[in-house]
Amino acid sequence: MLVQVCGLPGSGKSTLSSALADALSAPSLRVDAIEAAMWKYGIPRSQSGIAAYSVMHALAVPDLRRGLTVVADAVSGVEAARAGWVSTAEAAGVPLRVVEVVCPDLEEHRRRVEERENDLPGFVLPTWDEVERVRAEYEPRTDERLVVDSTRPLEETVREALDFVRGLS
Repeated sequence: MLVQVCGLPGSGKSTLSSALADALSAPSLRVDAIEAAMWKYGIPRSQSGIAAYSVMHALAVPDLRRGLTVVADAVSGVEAARAGWVSTAEAAGVPLRVVEVVCPDLEEHRRRVEERENDLPGFVLPTWDEVERVRAEYEPRTDERLVVDSTRPLEETVREALDFVRGLS
């Protein structure tokens, strides 16, 4: 299956994605890592977003067709991005499970954004103002998904997400 973990920058997507990938022994694709590689080779930030999503889709399909679960970590804040995940799952003939990560405590979310360590060489972390812009453009979701509150303990959210992707909840 394709597990798409989405949400605002700094909400806890990458933390949950990594833990899910470990628990599922699944490859993990992170849009930020792909964009960092693109920037390193001169593709400007203004052009890397859609291209990075396209690269993620292209990387996911072969593993999905081989019967692997793939965890994809990307904001996916607009319907066009979400449709790409649906198309990728359909192309590979696998189910799509969406986990949306939220941090409902705005002070905590801002603290995370402003204090987090950059684990990707060459990646430029978004500022709080940029996160606020993404929030303003983030289209409400209406699809079937699990919404996870990342202010809860990671062990709880991982267990909840595993139950959801396995169809147990």
